[in-house]
Amino acid sequence: MAQSEAVKEPGSKGKLKLIIIVVVALLLAVGLSVGATWFFMHKPEVKAEPAAATNVRQPALFEPLTPAFVINFNANGRQRYMQVNITMLARNAADLEALKVHMPTIRNNLVMLFSSIPFESLSSPIGQELLRQKATASIQEVAQKEVGKTVVEQLLFTNFVLQ
Repeated sequence: MAQSEAVKEPGSKGKLKLIIIVVVALLLAVGLSVGATWFFMHKPEVKAEPAAATNVRQPALFEPLTPAFVINFNANGRQRYMQVNITMLARNAADLEALKVHMPTIRNNLVMLFSSIPFESLSSPIGQELLRQKATASIQEVAQKEVGKTVVEQLLFTNFVLQ
């Protein structure tokens, strides 16, 4: 019997060591996962610098140019008309208010631009998009000159009628 106990002890000690190693490994793995989760969930917040705060995109502000623009054309001996409603898209209310003072100059430049475009080019979507881009550039040019900023991000044609 003494031999059977001696034989069991080394085998049982080997199993006990294996169980202890497995338990320690599991505890280490659980500890590492809890630690990693805590580290990633509790990162210190980075304080926003003034330069980073200006890069935050502000909400869109829409300002319609009223009344609608009505332009007449003489195309191939026929009288043609274009009516377009325009809305300006800006991000800064104060700059937009400063630009409103110069609305007569803006409307004049847009009327001159619209009347200089050949009527035939306005019948295609590409021609209309080019006109929108030129009109946006015209307003941005006035804004840059008068306010010191482009102010208007883009123009939107909310109604476009050719007759």
